[in-house]
Amino acid sequence: MRFVAKTLYGLEKVLSEELISMGAGMVQIANRAVLFEGEMSLLYRVNYAARTALSVLLVIADFRIRSKIDLYKEGLKIEWDRYMDPDNTFSIVPVINSPHFSHTGYPGLILKDSVADYFRNKTGRRPSVDNSNPTVLINLHISNDMVTISLDSSVVPLFKRGYRQDQSVAPLNEVLAAGIILLSGWKASATLTDPMCGSGTLPIEAGLIACRIPPGKFRQFFGFQRWRDFDEDLFEKIRNDCNSLIVPSSVKISGSDISEQTVQVAKANVARAGLNDAVVLETSDFKDLKASDDSGYVFLNPPYGQRIQPEEINNLYNMIGTTLKHNFPGNTAWLITSNKESLKHVGLKPKEKHILFNGALECILLKYEMYQGTKKQGRS
Repeated sequence: MRFVAKTLYGLEKVLSEELISMGAGMVQIANRAVLFEGEMSLLYRVNYAARTALSVLLVIADFRIRSKIDLYKEGLKIEWDRYMDPDNTFSIVPVINSPHFSHTGYPGLILKDSVADYFRNKTGRRPSVDNSNPTVLINLHISNDMVTISLDSSVVPLFKRGYRQDQSVAPLNEVLAAGIILLSGWKASATLTDPMCGSGTLPIEAGLIACRIPPGKFRQFFGFQRWRDFDEDLFEKIRNDCNSLIVPSSVKISGSDISEQTVQVAKANVARAGLNDAVVLETSDFKDLKASDDSGYVFLNPPYGQRIQPEEINNLYNMIGTTLKHNFPGNTAWLITSNKESLKHVGLKPKEKHILFNGALECILLKYEMYQGTKKQGRS
């Protein structure tokens, strides 16, 4: 079977490594996606255990078209009754970039007719369209004359883990948080702190990694569970296999925020994730914190400045740089922001830079190494 796992820009390599570790074959990196092959069991496993996938598509057909009618004819050839029956509902998500179609919604209507006519010809009945809660979600991708039709096996995006019911003003996407941690190379043998933790997403994702808790453990639903060929016994086996790897955290993971109310929100999310023994949260101003050891990791997702005056945000970033330099010697810091102007006020030279997206915002992720010693020694 051929699959496509979608992800955020900049996390393609991280996701490809996850997929390879799960046994995926023919792994190929694309833009915001990774193509791979495997059995149905792998589809279940990736949905349940992958930390940086947004959704997983099962490719059921691809072909070239020369006209609009070709799309209808080829869509009619697909064995739709493998995945659904006439009593089910479906919806189509079109992603179109083709000279054959001037309106992006029109190809979806053509494919809808193919699905309906397939069942009408075979059974005399047809499934209905339900755009809000379909039994089967169909992805239609057309690039020039190349058509790919897939089934969305996730439906509800995989960043919606299920543990975060409360959130701060600008929460970090769970997939992005996990991706940042995996991109950093952090291992669960090193301490980790997030001194501007907001709703707690970064410490929680770190806790899930440290405890080997699959991110799908808290979800109530995956799209493939509605497919006609869903193998409940196989999925139960995959879940049990993944859950059997869960271990207690052996490392200190901490988070803090200057707002007591925000910390209470984060604590509720930590509790829902089952990480009270792994993640410790407190109310504190970052400038008052000091590293617990000289080899830990600091992750920062500070305000980007959309709701703060320029002078205030510049002072905040200056404080971040000063605090890291003086209070976290020997630590490795990772900071993500979309505010490139305020970054100049951090006053530290980054060792690495990565471009990522937090929602629609293009962000830069920077790595700072807080060496002990002096500049003269080349370790500052």
